[in-house]
Amino acid sequence: MTSDARQPVSAVLITKNAAAQLDACLASLAFCDEILVVDSGSEDATLEIAGRHGARVVQSHWRGFGAQKQFAVERARHDWVLCIDADERVSERLQESIRAVTCPGSACREFRFTGRQGGIPGTHSASAPIVVAYRFARRNRFMGRYLRHGEGYPDWSLRFFDRRGARWSDDAVHEKVLATGAVGSLQGDLLHESAESLETYLAKQNRYSTLAAEEALAHGRQATVLHLLLSPALRFIKFYFLRLGLLDGLPGLVHILVGCGASFAKYAKMLAFQKSDP
Repeated sequence: MTSDARQPVSAVLITKNAAAQLDACLASLAFCDEILVVDSGSEDATLEIAGRHGARVVQSHWRGFGAQKQFAVERARHDWVLCIDADERVSERLQESIRAVTCPGSACREFRFTGRQGGIPGTHSASAPIVVAYRFARRNRFMGRYLRHGEGYPDWSLRFFDRRGARWSDDAVHEKVLATGAVGSLQGDLLHESAESLETYLAKQNRYSTLAAEEALAHGRQATVLHLLLSPALRFIKFYFLRLGLLDGLPGLVHILVGCGASFAKYAKMLAFQKSDP
């Protein structure tokens, strides 16, 4: 991303009753040229907090995570958008990285990128492919500590992109950004500061597993007993042993086991739906 003028950036969030986390989130976005909040009927102080930070607010009904985020992206004033959630914070190092790649001239060239679309590795130069999106690490806080391994870190997240070359998928849950060009990697972490209790987190995973099961079936995928048995086991081996989740102590173990449970629940629900389907 190079030009003769700095590229303006729109920070984009979707919210509903996010007051408990929103203030710190918006404070970390002060470096952006615009903050856009698309709200789905908040009944707490979400809108008041957004107003205090100078955010532009759009009220809209809920469409599902992917469609809602894309709706928000399309209403931003600038083509380069940074999409984060209300319980996330942009670290100072990540802010510096974003400013660096939106600046004019050669200062942008010091940041390396890894092409992840079409297998295009390289460094930013005149001969390199055009970068249309950037990913960065997300550091998750769980049971009172930041996880450093397993599923908790680096948890690569592709959230900063040119909407002319990338967009959110239409997935109702586990949505992702689909890029048509090269994808770069930025230094610095996105801090996920979820203040959920374990009970709330488990309830959310239960809802997500239902949405994931429904979406998989809607796309014609079928579950088997092998999925039910192998998916949680393989997931545990991958994240607890291969990705060293065991080094995160009890929080790391619980975090991974909850993910394994959600995988089991997804396939169990798919099997139940398949059995009940006439």
